[in-house]
Amino acid sequence: MSDIEKIKKLRQSTGAGFKDCSSAIQEANGDIEKAAEILRVKGISKASKKMSREANEGVIAVSGDESKTSIIEVNCETDFVAKNDDFIKFVKELSEINYDCESDLNKIKSFKMKNSQTVDENLVAIISKIGEKITLGKSKTVSHKNCFNFKYLHTVVKDNLSKLAVVVSLESSDKSEKFKIFGKQLAMHIAASNPLSLDVDGINNDVIKKEEELVAEELKNTGKPENIVKKISLGKMNKFKEENSLLNQAWVMEPKKKVKDILKDLNIPDLKIKDFFRLKIGE
Repeated sequence: MSDIEKIKKLRQSTGAGFKDCSSAIQEANGDIEKAAEILRVKGISKASKKMSREANEGVIAVSGDESKTSIIEVNCETDFVAKNDDFIKFVKELSEINYDCESDLNKIKSFKMKNSQTVDENLVAIISKIGEKITLGKSKTVSHKNCFNFKYLHTVVKDNLSKLAVVVSLESSDKSEKFKIFGKQLAMHIAASNPLSLDVDGINNDVIKKEEELVAEELKNTGKPENIVKKISLGKMNKFKEENSLLNQAWVMEPKKKVKDILKDLNIPDLKIKDFFRLKIGE
């Protein structure tokens, strides 16, 4: 077998570039298996060097159905790579693995993909091949008894891959058309309004403290009396909590009403918003 044929075979089996394959064949004295091992080791080295860089692009992948839905973020450095066929193929398979592993990152990383290599090993290989930092970001699997999941994908890259995705889980015995329409609309509302929690009490205390600090800083040099400053601060914090809790947000389709008002108007007695998860690349 000529060196050119060996390089072609090595490229097919590893996905590495022509120049890297040629160098590996020379270093391995024509032994293809040894050359593949050399590429693997060099790939790990290349990948580790790239991990210090920023990776704020990528895609969100969603898999599953109305009873169990999984969502995972995969980051890269540029939007160009986010549309790369090798990257998309990797993320699509990873999305199904995320579903099987129920978003357990440790299980995902050690899970064997179709090529018999683990997710971690494939991640190293694709970083080496594409030449960008690629990381697994946030993930979640939404599955609740007696609940129906709705999803919404915004800025779709391909099939189940997008730049922003929402999964919302509704609990109800009612599966009427108005229930399903509301579920779809609610997922769109969450995508647009980005609530931090279902209700006011659910907002993280650290987030509340940070906002209080920002409000205090804003009002510090106004020259207003302390009692007035306290009233203004209280008003601003109440507004912040309402704007960031789903039930108190203005309904995107009818802004004069709140989400909780729409829930009442539907007149579905046992309807509850059980859970939701919104994921956007770069946030």
